[in-house]
Amino acid sequence: MDTTSFVKSPDFRSYATLACLFAGTIVAANLMGTKVIAFFSIGSFQVTGSVGIFLFPLSFLITDIVAEIYGVKATRTLVTGTLVVLLIVLGVTALATVVPPADRFATQNDAYVGIFRSSLRIIVASIVAFTLSQYHDVWAFDFWRKKTGGRFLWLRNNASTVVSQLIDTVIFMLIAFWGVNERFTLGFVLGSMVPPYYLLKVFAAFLDTPFVYLGVRVLRRKGRD
Repeated sequence: MDTTSFVKSPDFRSYATLACLFAGTIVAANLMGTKVIAFFSIGSFQVTGSVGIFLFPLSFLITDIVAEIYGVKATRTLVTGTLVVLLIVLGVTALATVVPPADRFATQNDAYVGIFRSSLRIIVASIVAFTLSQYHDVWAFDFWRKKTGGRFLWLRNNASTVVSQLIDTVIFMLIAFWGVNERFTLGFVLGSMVPPYYLLKVFAAFLDTPFVYLGVRVLRRKGRD
């Protein structure tokens, strides 16, 4: 294989760019995921969620584009590579919270450890949820593609993502929050936390459909150039 020609090819550059964006999105969502914000309030009821919610829909957008253009094997490689990155981040984060600080950092170490130790549970929850939901998304996208004979991109985009987002949300919420304190009972997590968080993610998934079409169109045009 001519390595130079391969590296310079539009397909390689596009796939590499999407892979880097995908991995960066997942890592960023994990590291920022400990912060909870209020999206809106209805009377005394407040809908809250992690800031990571803004990034995870982008990950499903990328995998759907990659699956449509490069196929199932390339998408699984993308997910597997990102899983390895997440495991490395988990290991480094765990190590960083236990190594002794330098004298000039000692006054800040408690805050640092407090933030990143709380991130450890979030990262573990995210790794498990990410693995199951993303592999399901890849499988479901290919399943609907075969069922529709390669037509109706909007259908496989949304049909795969809606179920994958449910898997991701339920597993993540249970591992990340169930039993953290007396408030986070199983009923509270499944009944009060999962539904609004999931609905927000589904809403974002529906909004990304035009961008899936746009991404596929751009990459196919590049492949012909």
